Amino acid sequence: MERITVVGAGNVGATCANVIAHKDLANEIVLVDIKEGVAEGKALDIWQTSAINNFDTRVVGVTNDYLRTKGSGIVVITSGLPRKPGMSRDDLIRTNAKIIVEVTENVIKYSPEAIIIVVSNPLDVMTYAAWKTSNKPSRKVFGMAGILDTGRYTAFLADALDVSPKDIHALLLGGHGDSMVPLRRYTSVKGIPITELLTKEQIDKIVDRTRKGGGELVNLMGTSAWYAPGAAAAQMVESIVDDQKRIFPVCARLTGQYGINDLYIGVPVKLGKNGIEEIFELNLNDKEYRLLHESAEHVKSVVKVLDDMSLFPH
Repeated sequence: MERITVVGAGNVGATCANVIAHKDLANEIVLVDIKEGVAEGKALDIWQTSAINNFDTRVVGVTNDYLRTKGSGIVVITSGLPRKPGMSRDDLIRTNAKIIVEVTENVIKYSPEAIIIVVSNPLDVMTYAAWKTSNKPSRKVFGMAGILDTGRYTAFLADALDVSPKDIHALLLGGHGDSMVPLRRYTSVKGIPITELLTKEQIDKIVDRTRKGGGELVNLMGTSAWYAPGAAAAQMVESIVDDQKRIFPVCARLTGQYGINDLYIGVPVKLGKNGIEEIFELNLNDKEYRLLHESAEHVKSVVKVLDDMSLFPH
């Protein structure tokens, strides 16, 4: 691919750009930020590892210069502010939605054909905001959350079982955060169902820790995670650029699947050169279906806050 853009040169954006560069997925990565010098500095630092880490991808940084991103095949959006003490959920949505709308408008002005991957929080509703702003087919605008949540879930399972995380296959549905729906029936270790290896109590504990995975890191570091989110977004980019058609849980717009319509929420999809090439509708049992719909109701309540702001002309 000629060019990939990462908007937001904070920890997540810079990590994502770094991982993409290591994989040599594009001729050039453009890192964009609003703070003077930050993107330029981080891009230069990454580029100076090219000989050490053996990659050719040029990495450049710019301050608010979207013309430099022209012709990008993929744009990863990580922009937005973290929630601060005393800030309500609605305040966070209002602040970040305006940022996402502005970034998306700038992106599509110069890269109208780009596939857009949203990483900004609150994830499900920010992906919806980018889609509404872009006026693009929803298969080309989607969000990263499920890969991160699955990565956390898998890491905790690997610890509990003392096995390689490479041998664990796990799947989650639903919104990003407390309302996510881990699917135990679809979680296995080299084909062995997880329910045969761990007790219900052990699995419940791991599921709970996964739901609160982001909060656990904030409590430890005083800031949110970046290595795993950045790598997760880069894995999505790789599947698209190389047309791998990998099956990942992705924040996608549903149009009737699982009985949910016109809502962005985490579901398993096939990711290839055209973006989302297929959404898989699993045969959920009653409990899984109920939990997914509870998650959807939570996401809908957040989307309503956004819709009430009347940010979108169409």
